[in-house]
Amino acid sequence: MILNRTDLSLVLAEIAPVLRGGWIQRIHQPQAHTIVLDIRVPGETHRLLIVCDPNSTRLHLTTSSYLNPPTPPPFCQFLRAHFQGARLDELHQVENDRIVELQITGRDGPRTIMCELTGPKANILILDAERRILRDLTRQCTAIGQTYAPPPQGESAPKPTPSRFAHTIGDTHPISEAIDAYYREKESVQTVDRVKDDRRRVLKKTLKKEQRLIEAWRGDLAKAAAYHDYARYGELIKANLGSMAKGTDHIEVTDYFDDQLPTITIPLDPMKSPQSNMDDYFRKHRKHLAAERELKPRVERAELGLTRLRQELQEIEQGTWTPPTTASPLLSVATGTKARAVDQPSGPFRRFVSTDGLQIFVGRNARENDELTFGLAKSDDLWLHARGTPGSHVVVRLGKGADPPPETLRDAATLALLYSDLKKSGKGEVIYTRRKWVKKAKGQAPGAVIVTQEKSVHISLDKIRLDAIKNRTRHD
Repeated sequence: MILNRTDLSLVLAEIAPVLRGGWIQRIHQPQAHTIVLDIRVPGETHRLLIVCDPNSTRLHLTTSSYLNPPTPPPFCQFLRAHFQGARLDELHQVENDRIVELQITGRDGPRTIMCELTGPKANILILDAERRILRDLTRQCTAIGQTYAPPPQGESAPKPTPSRFAHTIGDTHPISEAIDAYYREKESVQTVDRVKDDRRRVLKKTLKKEQRLIEAWRGDLAKAAAYHDYARYGELIKANLGSMAKGTDHIEVTDYFDDQLPTITIPLDPMKSPQSNMDDYFRKHRKHLAAERELKPRVERAELGLTRLRQELQEIEQGTWTPPTTASPLLSVATGTKARAVDQPSGPFRRFVSTDGLQIFVGRNARENDELTFGLAKSDDLWLHARGTPGSHVVVRLGKGADPPPETLRDAATLALLYSDLKKSGKGEVIYTRRKWVKKAKGQAPGAVIVTQEKSVHISLDKIRLDAIKNRTRHD
């Protein structure tokens, strides 16, 4: 759902008197198409959210916290350079369209932020005092340097549509609160859908892997079945060792194990001694017995496990599956052991997999914190910890020079809060930096560190996110 023209009219009527004359204190770009402005007015600070994602274009106040990437994107850097500390003089809707104009006075004089919340071609553009286009968020604009012209009316709804939030009742900013709540719920549903998709993908991959393993075991059983009579051949060779000579490729003997006492031919390896041929037959028979003893029960257990996995997959496809309320690592149906992430070494620490498939390590105690930070972690890995309180060190494994995706950063920050003394309050501030900026505190207990060049984010424990993280856990 995107905000229609009437929605925008209502929300602007609500927030414009509040924000007019405020000062832009902070600017963030938590996601590619999302801008957040912290605007200070006498006595309080408001957070203005502007989203030009085609599927959720909107503008309203929010109380939600958004996790920012370690390095601000270029558009955000431009906004900070020109608008941080500037005054918001006016904001209004343009010609009853889905376009909102923010008129701002900063160090460079008057500037304008045009928020085109017009669906597929939604964009945010920066205009100078002569209304020439200086920059745009989505880089769809081909008129940089030219005078701004609003998009054709065809991109907007031809007739005003009734607002879905017209009769909303709230304490301070009811329209913004209703819109914010709607999208939080929508994003929660999307998170559940992502968990479901992740689980479906893992189930399908595991089913294929385990089926191949079962087929390999059945092949081993079939090969071992050929050795069923080899103990008898070994005993017959043993009874005739005195009459055998090295170099022969077979021996004809009377089969004393058969009541009819037939004469049978037993193949031999001419390069081996009679004793070695006998040992080979006994060894292969032992292999047959071991396969019967070990592989048959293993195949039976694996078949039962495959049935359970197929049932879970069917529940997902039918829409009756729900995410588990506790950690639910996928078991290897063939061996009954927890499946491990690829290339993830066994050892200490709690281990998780982020939304983007990156490894997250969490120390369990002071000793593990020290070992994790100064043993396992590499220089460019991301390091996190709840601010000002005892808690676990958290490390995200990153490639050299790589920045963590926003969702991975949020996952790791959530774990840092969960495994700290702030867990009971359900919210708090988490600091993060590169591992290379974390130093041991001399003369202090293990796990005590000195952190520089850190950034921080305010996190609230989100049950759906936690369930999704735990659902992806390979082993703890």
